Formats: sequence, structure tokens, C-alpha cells
Amino acid sequence: MTKRTYGNEYGFQTRAVHTGNDVDGETGAIKRPITMANSYELPYDPTAMNWSSAAGNLYTRNGGSNQKYLQEKIASLEGGEDCIVLSSGVAALSGLFFALLESGDHVIFSSVTYIAVYRLLHELLNNKFHVETTIVDTSDLEAVRKAVRPNTKLIHIETPGNPTLTVSDIRAIAEIAHENGVLLSVDNTFASPFNQRPIELGADFSIESLTKYINGHGDAMGGSITGKKEYLDIIRAQSQINLGGTISPFNAWLIMRGSVTLPLRMRQHNENALAAAKWLEAQPCVSFVAYPGLPGSDGYETALSQMAPGFGGVLSFGLKADHDTHNRFVSQLKVITSAVSLGHDESLIVFLGEEDERQYLYPEKFHNGFFRFSVGIEDIEDIIGDLRQAMEKTGLL
Repeated sequence: MTKRTYGNEYGFQTRAVHTGNDVDGETGAIKRPITMANSYELPYDPTAMNWSSAAGNLYTRNGGSNQKYLQEKIASLEGGEDCIVLSSGVAALSGLFFALLESGDHVIFSSVTYIAVYRLLHELLNNKFHVETTIVDTSDLEAVRKAVRPNTKLIHIETPGNPTLTVSDIRAIAEIAHENGVLLSVDNTFASPFNQRPIELGADFSIESLTKYINGHGDAMGGSITGKKEYLDIIRAQSQINLGGTISPFNAWLIMRGSVTLPLRMRQHNENALAAAKWLEAQPCVSFVAYPGLPGSDGYETALSQMAPGFGGVLSFGLKADHDTHNRFVSQLKVITSAVSLGHDESLIVFLGEEDERQYLYPEKFHNGFFRFSVGIEDIEDIIGDLRQAMEKTGLL
């Protein structure tokens, strides 16, 4: 029998270790095995079966064993009733939007979001399927309230936002949404459920790119949607089974393995990112640092109220330098790797130049090019030392 440790009688770290795991009935192994089958044995008379059902094991596109184990764990960590795990964070986002929205519906979404959200809502669903969308600075509650229309179906926010770290008040926006009969979804990837649990703050859905912090090792892709079963049954039928965005058993197993150390890793990410942000803020060559854990920063008080015990491992910063100097600075880094993604064990940095198509949505301080910096779990002395030596070699210090 599966150890179902969903309740608050167990702590977050205990649930990260145990939920979804059990002794394998056939071998006695104390970890769930990888079940790489794409098909499962049918009953004696299969003629009455629903071939598009997610109940039981039938065909891995409908849902496989490793996926189900991981779903148990994510639902527990998010504090949600049910969970769907799909092939990537974008599959989770598109799966949510596809299943819930129809032509003529209206969506409000954060002006600072992952690029796929901007593409899906501002362009693809809008142009192809006539879903109306409004881009709003969701850190401004009055702007959110004014954007609501009679046909508004969903408010989608990302907090902290990618890449400016903009913080939106989940509890307050949930109240605005529900007063108007609107659903609220929150992309929680930058925070992870260790630091922030949107459903406990009133959101209807929490979305994670499992590729990032929950996996934590940069070696697997997945995405999750957590929420009420009545909605997730719709999403599972339409976006998993009929669109086929199913996670592979191996990726589900890898993410399950990585999730065990999420609490330990997040404590170090939180600690290192705050220390790096404070150090960068003190450097004369740095034009700005955006990190919700810096006292006095935009969104700090809201972050304090909804992010505990920390503020995540991602920050953004700019240099008082031209375009080429930003690139030369990156070329001198030794510990920090120039690469996209975030939430890995290693520190990653990416230079976002002056020509970003969404720059008009960012605060002015981001307009001269900046770095998104995912601070890893290395020794903080080595991370800061790497930043310092690269600045020195580039002539910034």
C-alpha cells in the first residue's frame, strides 16, 4: 500500500521523502522502480473500457505508474487536492489554457511572465482561437481589478516574475478573481512549493516547471498543474490524453528522485541568492539588483507575507557597461555557467540584451541589458569570488 502522507501531520521535508514512494511488491525494493512499459495488461473482457480514460493503467499516454507516484508527491507538497504531471512546464501551461478556455473568453495575465505564456496568450490563443487577453502589471492590484470584464474566465500570474522578479499579491488577486467568478492560476516555478504555496493563499491552480527546482539537477523535463479534481479531470482528459503531452516514465522517475532533496537544496538556494544579491548591490559597477528578498526592494513586503522561508534562488542585475562588456564579463566566469534554465544545482547566468521584444513591459532599469542569474548551491564564497574576479578581469572593479 502506498504511504499516503498528504496531511499536515507530517512536515514538508518528510513528505518530500516519503509521499508517492513505497516498497515494490514484486522485488521488495524500497524505491519505486522505473516502469518503462507503454502498455498494460487488459482485463478479461476489455470491450466495455473507455479507451480515453485515465483510471487505472491502460496506456502510458493515459497515465503511467511513475507519473502517478510523482503526482501524489507534488499534490502533497503544493497542498492541493489533485495534480497532473506533463512533459514540460510549457505543456502544463498550454494544457491548462487549452482545457479551460474557449473562444470569446477573456484572460488577464502578468506583464512579466515566461516567454511561452506571452506567446500562448498574447499571440497563439488570441489569434487562432479568439481568446481575448489583457496584459497587466499584476503587482498593481487596482490595475488587475480594472481589467476584469464580464467575460473574464481566468487570471494568470507569475510571482516572482521571469525575468524581472516582480512580486504579485496572490491572496489579494485571488479575492479579486473570486469576487468576479474568475479562476486564478499561479506559475510558482521561481519560488517552488518550499517557499510559496499558491493554493494555500487562495489560488485555484499552481503550475510548476518541474524541470527547475523540483527536479533540481538539470537532467529531466516535466511540468505540473495542481488544483481541484473537478478541473483537473477536464485537463487530464483534454490536454494529456487527447493532446498527448504525457511525461515519460524515466523523466517522472528522475524528478521523483530529485524532489526528495528539494527542501535541503532550497534552503541553500535561498541563502546563497540573498548573499549574492547583497554583495552585488554593494558594487559600484552594478546598476541595479532585482531580488524580492532585498529589504526596500519593490515587492519586498508582499514577498515577506507570502514567501516563507525564503525568496528563491533567482535574481536579476545590470552593469554600468556597454553591450560587449556584459558579454566579456560572462566569458570570464569560471564557476558560473552561461546557460538558460534555472533551479539547477549549479549556478547559471544568461545575458538578456537591449532588443528583447517584451522590453516595453519591463521597468526602465532593465532596458540597457541585464543578467538573469540562477544562484546554485555551491559555496557562496566561490560564487561571489567568481563574480568578483570576472568584474576585475573585465575592468569593472
